[in-house]
Amino acid sequence: MSRRRRAVVLAVLALLLGSLAASDVAGREAALRRSLGVSVGVLVAREAVAAGAPLARARLALRRVPARYAPADAFSGTADVAGLKAAVAIPAGTDLTPSLVADPAQIASAAVPVGPGERVAEIVAQGSPEHIVRGSRVDVVVTRETADSEGETTLALEDAEVLSAAPAPAAGGEDSGPQVALSLRVRLREAVYLAAAQSFARELRVLPRAEGDRRRGAAGLRVGSGL
Repeated sequence: MSRRRRAVVLAVLALLLGSLAASDVAGREAALRRSLGVSVGVLVAREAVAAGAPLARARLALRRVPARYAPADAFSGTADVAGLKAAVAIPAGTDLTPSLVADPAQIASAAVPVGPGERVAEIVAQGSPEHIVRGSRVDVVVTRETADSEGETTLALEDAEVLSAAPAPAAGGEDSGPQVALSLRVRLREAVYLAAAQSFARELRVLPRAEGDRRRGAAGLRVGSGL
């Protein structure tokens, strides 16, 4: 066989093998596409989004992924999250799902668990952390010094709901009994009074109520040092 004919034969074989290889690759790709299914768009965070930040279009991107790998509840476009905010911190590249976003009104109500006219009063007072827990109700007693350097104790607040409570160390390391740091649901005037009492009174004490006890009417009761 001449050199020229040999070159032609080798060229034909190369083309044939190339066609076979290309056909095999195409078949494998087609099989892979069939196994993965069609691709769908999934909305992701283009950059990290802080909790409470709005889900602006510039912070988002649409990524195409095989349907079998896409979260079942993933958002598929920026219109799905228009006007919403991040409910938690969202790392860059994270698929956006309903559990990660919230309506601004929902975020506000979760951040401030009080209604119109109510406030959250935070105090540190004498009391047992074992008996004063979230959801319980307490009275608040304030002891202050009077103008004649004597003492006077007043029932300042009745039937306040405890929003949170935790043990607190004694002020200045003094062993004056157990203390508790707590948040109370109160009215505005009561919140102002408690803030002043926390700053100027000698002592604040919280008295846990029995479950279901909602009686009122003793607020303002005062007892002086003379008893």
